[in-house]
Amino acid sequence: MTEPTTPETRLWTPKGFREDEWAHAESADALSGNGRFILPLQAFLDLDPQVRRSAKERIGVMLQPGDQLEKIADLLDQLSLVALAFPAFSDGRSFSKGELLRGRHHFEGAVRATGQVLVDQLPHMLRLGFDEFEISNPVLLKRLEEGRTGGLGVYYQPAEVPELKGPKYSWRRMRNS
Repeated sequence: MTEPTTPETRLWTPKGFREDEWAHAESADALSGNGRFILPLQAFLDLDPQVRRSAKERIGVMLQPGDQLEKIADLLDQLSLVALAFPAFSDGRSFSKGELLRGRHHFEGAVRATGQVLVDQLPHMLRLGFDEFEISNPVLLKRLEEGRTGGLGVYYQPAEVPELKGPKYSWRRMRNS
């Protein structure tokens, strides 16, 4: 009997698949080497403020669904990436964090989705302002390789990514193609 294999994870952006410049690290010790690192929330918060400022382009933070966004709200200018975890398809708290990062806090760095990024969630994540995705779901990988992001063509609620107004109703939005 063979051991189950971990599915391949690839980085996708709206411009297509690309090499991932970021590595996940468990502690700030990783910063002693070269590269860009996504740190857990507490490791990021424990960094010396001067280190955070001087290494901004090399530091990202990973927020789990239970982590409070307010803990980094005043430090967003010291980050170039915020990764939001989706450990289970049924946990949508990271959707809210993504919307708050873009809408309330006006974060201009990369917002990355990690974990269980599924076919039907991707269009909504794009509308909320997510711009990087660690994809391991085989169905989603295949669709993205084919250039299909899915989603509906008409929406009723506004989003962080501006959309065209729909015909006849001011509240109807059309997907930008």
